[in-house]
Order: sequence, then C-alpha cells, then structure tokens
Amino acid sequence: MKRSLAENIDDYIAGFPAPVQMLLEEVRATIKKAAPGATEAIKYAMPTFILNGNLVHFAAFKNHIGFYPAPIGMTAFEKELAAYETGKGSVQFPLDQPMPLALISRIVKYRVAKNMEKVKK
Repeated sequence: MKRSLAENIDDYIAGFPAPVQMLLEEVRATIKKAAPGATEAIKYAMPTFILNGNLVHFAAFKNHIGFYPAPIGMTAFEKELAAYETGKGSVQFPLDQPMPLALISRIVKYRVAKNMEKVKK
C-alpha cells in the first residue's frame, strides 16, 4: 500500500483497498468518540487528530495500522501494548487481527487529558 498525499482523512482512507478502509474508519470513529472536541487534519502525510496540539496520528501500511499517541501515550499503556510491535511513540496493530478499539479509546482519552493539562498550566 502506498501513502498518498491526501488533503483530508476521507481522501487518505479512499486510497486503500476496501478491507483496510473499513479498519481505518473503525479507528477514526473510535478516536472521534473518545475525543469529541478534536479536529481532523493530515500531518506528516497521516490522519491526525488535534486538540491543544497533536493528539494522535494513525496510518495504514502493508501489514498493519500504525497508531501514534506520542511517547507519553505509550508508556502509560505499556502492559496492554506489550502484545504488539512498538516503537518510541508508535504501535502496530496487525491487519489480520481485530483492531483493539477499546484500548485505542482509552489511549486517546488519556492523551486528551494530558493535552488539557498543558492548557491549564
């Protein structure tokens, strides 16, 4: 799968095969529900949700959906993310497994809380 230089998340998702589009839409809807005040954008050629700064990014790859909650969103969920390939600020959810939507939701809510704390300071 190739990443296109999409102008918005709809265009980005449309660039993938139907089964991957379905997974991307599930992830997108989960993030929207967990962060209702966030706005959508494309940053770093990836779908991004913004709320007092970048909240999370996600992207489709050949074998996984990459999810990027920044390092702070990773360390708080280290045990739950141990089942997946992870990097400093990223996690890979395999395409051949159900998306862990409840986990994604909890991570997004955590990131919302952290971004709101920044505003209060």
